[in-house]
Amino acid sequence: MEYLAYIPSPSRGVIHLGPIPLRGYAFCIIIGVFVAVWLGNKRWIARGGRAGTVADIAVWAVPFGLVGGRLYHVITDYELYFSEGRDWVDAFKVWQGGLGIWGAIALGAVGAWIGCRRRGIPLPAYADAIAPGIALAQACGRWGNWFNQELYGRETHLPWALHITSSEGGRVPGYYHPTFLYESLWCIGVAFLVMWADRRFTLGHGRAFALYVAAYCVGRGWIEYMRVDDAHHILGLRLNDWTAMIVFLLAVLYMVLSAKKRPGRETVVEPAAADGEDEAGADGETEAVEAKEAAPEAAAAEDEPVAKGDEAVETDETDEVKDEAGSGTKKS
Repeated sequence: MEYLAYIPSPSRGVIHLGPIPLRGYAFCIIIGVFVAVWLGNKRWIARGGRAGTVADIAVWAVPFGLVGGRLYHVITDYELYFSEGRDWVDAFKVWQGGLGIWGAIALGAVGAWIGCRRRGIPLPAYADAIAPGIALAQACGRWGNWFNQELYGRETHLPWALHITSSEGGRVPGYYHPTFLYESLWCIGVAFLVMWADRRFTLGHGRAFALYVAAYCVGRGWIEYMRVDDAHHILGLRLNDWTAMIVFLLAVLYMVLSAKKRPGRETVVEPAAADGEDEAGADGETEAVEAKEAAPEAAAAEDEPVAKGDEAVETDETDEVKDEAGSGTKKS
């Protein structure tokens, strides 16, 4: 069948700049990290935090997240690396694809907790600020699957079908649902949903992050169901479907309990920034008081020469009157 419209796959996912390989999968992840930090920094400043704090904590969160994502993938798909005829060294080749978002979020949260603890920042507040950025990072990262021609869905005749051309790793060339694109668009929608809800309902204490998790799980559930790549099944459902359902319930439960226990939003998200503002305000008030106290003294100093001048004028006039009086007496 001849397709009039489809999404073409790249002929290759890596370009060599001399001896240096430039991989599309890695570029998508790097772009996603920058987007997450950029948006998270803007939201953190709006909440009263300092510029650069999000990036400093990301130095801890990102490496932990990458390790966690890879560990989840290797553990849940261990047969790809440790079964007969496989090379276990491939487990370390992250650039070939294979990062589980569940492990990335879980271990990334540990890294973020370490970074927040070092700065005396509450982790829930940081998570709320970074949540939409994480969703956008996932939207960017999913395009790495397009470069690797992986994680597509069932065959389809839709005009936006993904054309798979590679036959490596058991792939069958053909036209399939572009599940990478579905998830990318869903993540963008999740990011805007979280930002809207955060403004509308003033979410705090980790509830914006929990909303991101819950909304993502809804989309991941139906997208995962469409995929045809090999996966472990439990009671007829893929493992990631079960994970999405469990995590969704935990996220909703957290939002409900958190709203009852800690309603509203944190007033201070970064104590160091608040202390700096207080000190600046105190210095400004001190300078204003000193200026007010100095004002009368300055005015008195300015008036003093004038007063002396007036006294001098008055003395001269008195002398003249006395001279005239003396002159008149002599004439008579």
